[in-house]
Amino acid sequence: MATEDRPRAEAPRPALRELVRRRRAELGLSYDKLARRCLDPETGEQAVKSSWLHRLETGLAVIPPEYPAIVGMAVGLQVPLHVVQSAAGEQFFGISTVQAESTRVHALMARADRLTPEQVDALAAFLDVLGPTEK
Repeated sequence: MATEDRPRAEAPRPALRELVRRRRAELGLSYDKLARRCLDPETGEQAVKSSWLHRLETGLAVIPPEYPAIVGMAVGLQVPLHVVQSAAGEQFFGISTVQAESTRVHALMARADRLTPEQVDALAAFLDVLGPTEK
């Protein structure tokens, strides 16, 4: 198994922990049942251990999951891969990502990345006028 139970410090952002907690509750699964569903689609092997899921969800130190474990968790949690990737990146590496479902929105995000700080502020003010900001 790619993800072992070797302890490592966990970042203060519990994004993956909260995702696992929420989806496990929604699906009504024990740690064992969830672990058995977290299969690497290429190999068919179980990608995470139930003990690792328990440690993650209860806030104990765990090592960051490797890619096959992230893919397996997406399968087991029944969420898109990018959801697990984003949560793991945020929790373990402090990476904050914004996903765009629409290609038009993705293209706008790429264009906004090339704006000056003043232009970004003006765009943000304009968007605030159009609709409420996320809390």
